[in-house]
Amino acid sequence: MLESIRAVIGRDLRLAMRRQADIVAAMFFFIIVVSLFPLGVGPEAAQLRRLAPGVLWVAALLATMLSLPRLFADDHRDGTLEQLALAPQPLALIVLGKVIAHWLVAGLPLVLLAPLLGIQFDLAGDALAVLTLSLLIGTPALSGIGAIGAALTLGVRGGGVLLSLLVLPLYVPVLIFGAGAVDATLSGLGPQAHLSLLGALALGGVFFAPWPTAAALRVALE
Repeated sequence: MLESIRAVIGRDLRLAMRRQADIVAAMFFFIIVVSLFPLGVGPEAAQLRRLAPGVLWVAALLATMLSLPRLFADDHRDGTLEQLALAPQPLALIVLGKVIAHWLVAGLPLVLLAPLLGIQFDLAGDALAVLTLSLLIGTPALSGIGAIGAALTLGVRGGGVLLSLLVLPLYVPVLIFGAGAVDATLSGLGPQAHLSLLGALALGGVFFAPWPTAAALRVALE
């Protein structure tokens, strides 16, 4: 089972390296959206610190969504998804590998960029550390939940818009606890409660989402 997951991750990463423009586009989208807020709001440090958690998390959420429509679409178009569904391994394990690969390509770069962009908002070192940790814990949940929406809208005309309508409400708890952890740090409170809930959402998104995703893929392939 681990070999199957590792093979799917390796395959998806190799395919992603052939489409590096998509990765760079998502990173630049994240950088541009975050950088526009200090320019539009003004240089007042206290106001920027209040806005920082929500702005960075919303930008990360939207940047992650850019690559969701292609999570299964390319494999569905060339017939690879049908072959994966006929494989002896459970389809949910294959989906788990694709979710992990999606996070490595679409989520991890945002985690690495977040501390640098947080400096624009005059965040202190402890707040930057919590921001990075919250994104590291929470972005896998975005990939897992997004996989469900990508499977449900697979092959549907105008699926990108429908995907956003399906996924964005499910992202709200992740956004609340992710930004809340940084807010709690800025207020002098501990972020442990928010991070714990965020970790629970991440575990649910990564390890439980593949099963409904696999069911939705089988419906799309029929």
